[in-house]
Parts: sequence; C-alpha cells; structure tokens
Amino acid sequence: MPAHLIYLDYHATTPCDPLVIQEMLPWFGTRFGNASSRQHRFGWEASEAVQLAREQTAALIGADPEEIVFTSGATESLNLAIKGTAEALSHRGKHIVTVATEHSAVLDSCRHLERLGYELTYLPVNGEGLIDPERLKRALRSDTILVSIMWANNETGVTQDMQALSSVIRERNIWFLTDATQAVGKIPVDLNLVDMMAFSAHKFYGPKGTGALYVRRRSPRVRIMPQLDGGGHEKGIRSGTLNVPGIVGMGKAAELAVHQMDADMSRIARYKAGFEATMGKLPEVYINGANAPRLPTVTNLSFPFMEGSALLAAATRSLAISTGSACASSSLEPSHVLTGMGIGRELAFSSLRVSFGRPTTLSECEEAASILAQVLTQTRDESPIWQMHREGNLEDLQDWKHPLQQS
Repeated sequence: MPAHLIYLDYHATTPCDPLVIQEMLPWFGTRFGNASSRQHRFGWEASEAVQLAREQTAALIGADPEEIVFTSGATESLNLAIKGTAEALSHRGKHIVTVATEHSAVLDSCRHLERLGYELTYLPVNGEGLIDPERLKRALRSDTILVSIMWANNETGVTQDMQALSSVIRERNIWFLTDATQAVGKIPVDLNLVDMMAFSAHKFYGPKGTGALYVRRRSPRVRIMPQLDGGGHEKGIRSGTLNVPGIVGMGKAAELAVHQMDADMSRIARYKAGFEATMGKLPEVYINGANAPRLPTVTNLSFPFMEGSALLAAATRSLAISTGSACASSSLEPSHVLTGMGIGRELAFSSLRVSFGRPTTLSECEEAASILAQVLTQTRDESPIWQMHREGNLEDLQDWKHPLQQS
C-alpha cells in the first residue's frame, strides 16, 4: 500500500467511529451474554443493550423501536422484505415493480422471484437517474403487491422524489419498500412515505455485518413471511442469535448520526462542491446526475475517450476510489446504473465514483482533485482513443461520448 493513500470511497464503507468501537468492546468479552438467555444476568444485560440500540436506531429514522428488525445488513433486509412480501401476499397477486438502477440486492432478489413465477416490471430512469412518477403510475396493476425504489443511489447519489412516488403508490394501497442504505445517516428520511426501509450500520460509521429493516406496525400493519426459521427471534421475523456487539455498535452510530448529521453534511457538501468545481474546469469531464438532487457525499465522474482501466490504475496509486458499487466490483460488466442513464458501455467503464465522509478534510479533497487532474492529463496524452477524438476522427466512437455531448 502506498505510504500516502487518500480514502474517498465512503459509499463502499465507513470506518467505525472510535466511540462506536469503545461502546462495542465490552460485548466481545466480559459482557458476552446471549440476548435470548432469560434466566440470568448475562442474558438480561445483553437484552437491555439490544433494546437500547433498538431505540437509538429507531430514533435515527423516526420509527417506533418495535418497528426495527435487526439483520446482518441491508442485503439481508432487502431479501427479507422482497421475498417475505412476495410470500405473504401471493394470494393477492404476483406482480412487483422496481427500477433498473437498483442495487444488486434488490435486482437479484427480484430475478429470484421471476424464476418462481412472479412478474417483474423494471422501470427505466432518465438521463439524470430520476424516475417519472407518471411512468410508475402506468406500471401499477391490480395484482401489484410491492414497489421497491432506492431512496438515494449508491453510485451517483441521485435522490428520488419520494413524496411524488409515494403518492402514486399509496393511491393503489400497494406496499412500498425503499433501499435507504445510502440515505440513512446522511439526509432526513420520512417514514410516512414508505412501509419498509432497509439500511446498514457500516454506511454511517457503525460495524459491518449489522443492519436493520424498518417494518411498519402502524395501521395498516405490514406483515411479511420470515426467510430464516429457527427460534423466532426479532418478533418472529428474523430468527438467529442476535449479534449483540454489532447491534450495540449500530445503536451508538445511530445516536452519533442524530447529533452530527447536519454539521457533517454541511461541511462535506462544501468540500464536494469545491472538488466538483475543480474537476469541472478540466476539458470533457462530466458529472453524472449533476442536474438532479444528489447526496452531499458523492460525485460520479465520466471521462470520455479514456480507457477506464488505465485511468483507474493510475488514480488508485494515490486515491482509494472506485468505479461504482463495491458489491459489483468483481463484475466485468459496466455499471448498470450508468448504462441505465443512457451512458454507453465504454464510457461507463471510464467513470469514477468519489465519495466523502466524516473524516474527510478539505486538504484531502484539494489534493485528490489535483491528483485526478494530473492523472487525467497523463493518461490522455498516452491514449490513442483520445488522440483520435482530438483529431476529429469520431467514426465508431459514439459509445465513448457522454449524453451531454450528443444532445
């Protein structure tokens, strides 16, 4: 690893806050009880700690503590919500609506249901990554049982108009699930708009391997079928011995987010704005989703006529950044989020995600912008594709052009 590596991949994961680690440590050692052990003090202490964490986690999103189901992370939460809803409501219908740019945890769960005979509608997004509420309305049917829409995109940071989308869904009395993994702890979320919400601790400075699913208990109450059997933990929705250290850490991280979110996001938004302003001065650098509402924590940049592998290899000598979702990093396919926004395959391979977090400093942002500018200049000088573009030979290069260049 280079001696000096700037971490700007906070949408992949965040470090545990030191206060979170401090809160978790006793539950690995001296306070090791099983929260389901009701006969002695070790179990009572663990159960009380879980309940406190449930209250802290609920407070972050404005839920009732009894509406929080602890899981191993957002992927499990989404699987539980999607498959559990499908099983619970199969008597009402087998049609589910989601979006082409969702996280793979949603898309793969939906494809699993397709193999079981369910019908799926995958809504497209426009060039800014936004869903058309009217198109959603037309997609809903009498047998639609669930709509799953990400609150904030993990690659571009684009946030959907959840108020408008919820209004369409609520008109038809259909359950609404949101993957709010990147939204929780960064922006306010309104539970009145949804019925279920999935999120993970490690996106807001808590531990990996711990997450939650909000399941509305207020009228009309949401009921889903458990996908793990064996013990009836978490009100019978998710069996399995509770990860007490992880849950304690998630609760503490949630408590910190409640108090620090506004200040953190205000500062990070300023840093991101400065970073994007610097990158915007470079020739032919495009910010994906630039004209849509976006999270303050991430920017997704496209570099036309650049070989993505060369660009990333040069940049990651000094910067810990990514080409998209960490969960899809082993894939040889371009980002489905970017191609869904109308960006060609080649250009999608030449796009980078830079995400900022609580530990990010202004000097790191400025240094990162300077490094990327230098890398871009160097790799362009060595790129035959760039030279062809500069010479005006654009034949067969449409897939390298950004949609803003083509409009």
